[in-house]
Amino acid sequence: MKQAEQIEHKGIVAYIGRDFVRVSITVNEACGSCASRKACAMGSSEKREIVIYTSNAAQYSVGEEVNVLARQSIGVMAVLFCYVVPLIVLVVSLICANIAGCSDGYAAAIALGSTAIYYGILGIFHKRISKKVIFTISKL
Repeated sequence: MKQAEQIEHKGIVAYIGRDFVRVSITVNEACGSCASRKACAMGSSEKREIVIYTSNAAQYSVGEEVNVLARQSIGVMAVLFCYVVPLIVLVVSLICANIAGCSDGYAAAIALGSTAIYYGILGIFHKRISKKVIFTISKL
């Protein structure tokens, strides 16, 4: 893969399981030049832990500095699921409620409720979605 097709963060191994490694990532200045920095969850917090499933977890040690890699398409998928689709749900339900003759207050409540239901469904399918989000780990 080309370098531009991956999102890369440096982190420190915090815990090692039998088939996974938990990495603590601290956001650094490199995020300032990343095109996905506003949509990426990494940009919203200073410290975050990521669980990376790997068959060779035993080759890492706690405290070791590593690279965590993800495909850039995962960032695009996250933006779609978290921002674009809810906006579409909000606007479409607001328009449909107004066309159905609801007052502005009810239409707004229906639109917000529809968006809340969308996020609830997204939460229900969280495990299925997280299986598609694959992080890889490599030594520095």
